[in-house]
Amino acid sequence: MLDISSISKMRTGRSKRVSSYDRSGGNKDYYTINPNDKTEICNVKGAGCIRHIWMTMAPLGDVSEKFLPRKIVLRMYWDGEENPSVEAPIGDFFGMGHGITKNYTSALLMMSPEDGKAFNCFFPMPFSNGARIEIESEADHAIKFYFYIDYEELQEIDGDQLRFHAQWRRQCPTDGIDDKSVDNAIYEFGGKNTTGEGNYVILEAEGSGHYVGCNLNVHNLRHTNEWNWYGEGDDMIFIDGEKWPPSLHGTGTEDYFNTAWCPQQEVCTPYHGIILGGGPNWSGKISLYRYHVLDPIIFSKSIKVTIEHGHNNHRCDDISSTAYWYQAEPHKKFAAMLPVEKRLPLPDIMPFNDETLKKVFEHPNP
Repeated sequence: MLDISSISKMRTGRSKRVSSYDRSGGNKDYYTINPNDKTEICNVKGAGCIRHIWMTMAPLGDVSEKFLPRKIVLRMYWDGEENPSVEAPIGDFFGMGHGITKNYTSALLMMSPEDGKAFNCFFPMPFSNGARIEIESEADHAIKFYFYIDYEELQEIDGDQLRFHAQWRRQCPTDGIDDKSVDNAIYEFGGKNTTGEGNYVILEAEGSGHYVGCNLNVHNLRHTNEWNWYGEGDDMIFIDGEKWPPSLHGTGTEDYFNTAWCPQQEVCTPYHGIILGGGPNWSGKISLYRYHVLDPIIFSKSIKVTIEHGHNNHRCDDISSTAYWYQAEPHKKFAAMLPVEKRLPLPDIMPFNDETLKKVFEHPNP
């Protein structure tokens, strides 16, 4: 559990906040962000540490906006850097994919009522020479955007403080095999992976630091009455350029996320959970998280966090993820954010053999 033993100790610095409050004294306590706008919501000078972020948003006016959390991109920059250290669709950053929201609670990220539309983050985010946060909207309509960014203003930060990073990725569909060409047992459990090549990549970073977890979102694209478990893939974490087998080699998707036996029960604990368990026979959409708060994964030169998409990378599903880590700057520049049309979720029913849809959404893992 979280250590609160230091809460009574004397603290230095000054508590500060940037928010969307109405500067006129009225009640328009939100920013209006129009389609295609990039809006800077925070630009703090000097040294400090962000301690808490709260955000919520809604379409402006009597309109609806489906999948809004995938259409809004959140970026954060530390110490005057040109390339963001944080870049993700806003819903995914706050722990939940598929362009939807749902109430859930973890130690560091939360979606709170109403219906998960209140986003909260408690990752500490230190900076020595400024912090800047930007919102980009690719929504169809203007939105009203509310936020608090609570931080400590400091004279300086300790020299050993690493910078917070987060990156979103998606591969849709993953590069598997045709489930009609082999027996179902072979499709789900057959073959051997002795290289780690072809695994879904959650994070690939260079430098020194520690990985502190991810959320993983799976849309099961296989429609069958046979065994349709999406999660037989092992996690493989390669540290400092090591070859297979890596120092950290797991035994299955549910095991990495600290659950067991092909689960569908939804559960939220401080450091791991299942927010969406999927439908019958593991159909539909699934969301999982695992945060390495008490067991961060250290790297000195590089890290590559991967997981098989089904055993031996046989499955062809829609997978997306947000990775969280701390590292010394400079960081490896992120691949370009996917355009909004390639960020949106697929329909709930999408036959894998529909080659037109497959071609539209197929792209390399960034």
